[in-house]
Amino acid sequence: MKVNLLPADTYIVKNCTILDNESRNILLKLYQPIVGGVAINLYLTLWSDLDSLSIISVEHTHHSLMTKTRLKLEDLLEAREKLEAIGLLKSFVKKDSVNNYIYELYSPLDPFEFFSNPILSVALQSNVGKRDYDNILKFFSIPKIDLKGYEEITASFSDTFDTFDAGFSSDNIENIRKVNQIDVMVSSKIDLNGVLSQIPEEILNVKSVNKDVKSLIYKLSFIYNLNDDELLELIRNSINEKHIIDKNLLRKNSQNYYSFEHMGSSPSLIYKAQPEYLRTRVSDGSKRSKLIYTFETTSPYDYLSGKNKGVRPSKSDLAIIDELLIDYELNQGVVNVLIDYVLKINNNKLTKNFVLAIASQWKRSNITTVPEAMELCRKENKGKKTIVKKSLKKEEKPDWYNKNIEQEEASEEEIAALEEKINKALGR
Repeated sequence: MKVNLLPADTYIVKNCTILDNESRNILLKLYQPIVGGVAINLYLTLWSDLDSLSIISVEHTHHSLMTKTRLKLEDLLEAREKLEAIGLLKSFVKKDSVNNYIYELYSPLDPFEFFSNPILSVALQSNVGKRDYDNILKFFSIPKIDLKGYEEITASFSDTFDTFDAGFSSDNIENIRKVNQIDVMVSSKIDLNGVLSQIPEEILNVKSVNKDVKSLIYKLSFIYNLNDDELLELIRNSINEKHIIDKNLLRKNSQNYYSFEHMGSSPSLIYKAQPEYLRTRVSDGSKRSKLIYTFETTSPYDYLSGKNKGVRPSKSDLAIIDELLIDYELNQGVVNVLIDYVLKINNNKLTKNFVLAIASQWKRSNITTVPEAMELCRKENKGKKTIVKKSLKKEEKPDWYNKNIEQEEASEEEIAALEEKINKALGR
C-alpha cells in the first residue's frame, strides 16, 4: 500500500533481531551490491537510531532522517522499499494528521542461506561479475583442514555436567530476543495451483507441497523466468518415489533446463534493471531524461518484450542478451541502449555478430552508464551521417561546363582545304 510520505511524519525503530559486526559485514559484502549504497546507508542509520541496548529508538521525524542521510524524501522512500523487498525491513503506519511509522529491522541471511537462495545469489553474481563473486564466496568459506590421523576428543554435556530438578520452568520465553530474518518475497506470474492441479494425485501428494516448497518454486520460476508449461514439466521430473517434490532435484533440473535453453550460460539479470549505484539522477522532465529513466529502470527482457509489442523474446534474442550481460559484463541499462541502437540502424533485427561487435567496442571503451552509452551512439550516428554526406558530394565541374559556347560555321574554302588534307593523309 502506497502512503504519501512527508518530512513531518514520525517514526520509531524496533529491533526484531540480534545485530552485530558480522551482520554489518554481510550487509556490505552481500547485500550492498544488490540494493546499492543508499539503501544500506538507510539501514545502518536506522540501526544507529536504536537505544544503548539496541532494542528500540525514540521518536524521530523523517526530516531529521533526511538531514542525517543527506537524502531527498523520494530517495529515502525508494531505499526503504528496497530494504523491504530484500527482507531487511518491515514498515507499519498509523495514519493521522501526522502519520506515525514503525520500522522493524531484521537480520540479513547468514552467508550459507544467502548463497543457497537462488534469487540473491544470482542477483549478486549479476551485479559484481563472476570473478568478484567467486572472491566473495571464498571470503565466507571455511578453509578445509585435513583431519586424517586426528581423533575427536570433544567432551559431551553429560560428560561434564550433572542434572538435577531445581523447580524452574521455561515459560514466557516467546519474547526473548533471537536472530529473526525475513525470506525474500517475489511476485510470480505463474498459476501454481493450476500447475499442481494438472499432476494426478497418484503421482504427487499435493499435501506435501508446503510453504517452503512453494517458496522455492516461486523463486525458481522468477529467476529462470519459467512459464506454467515449463514449470509443470520440471515439477513432474522432480517428484521422487515417495510422491513428493525433491527440492534439490527441482533446483538442479531448473538449472539444467535454463543452461540447455541458453547454451550453457547461467541466469543473469535479463529480468532486472540497472544497478542503483549506476543510475543517473535526472529529473528535468525532458524527453532525454525520460528516455534515460526508461533505460535504467526497465530490465533488458521487458525492454525487448516492449519492442516486440509484448511478445516474449525469442530464444536466440535472449541468448544474445545473456551473452551481453554475462560474457561482456555490460550493465542492464547499457544493454537496453545497445538493443535500441541496433534495432534502429539494423532494420529492427538483432544480428548476433553485429551486436557483439558493438558490445566489444563498448567494453573496451568502459561504457558503464546509460548516458555514456547514449552519447557514444550519438557520435557513431553523427559519424555515419558525415560519411554519407561526403560520399554524396558533387564532383567539381570544369569552368566551361554548361556554358553557352558560340559556334561559327566554316566557309566553303575552309571545308575544301580540310578535305584535301584528309585525302593526302589517307594516300588518296
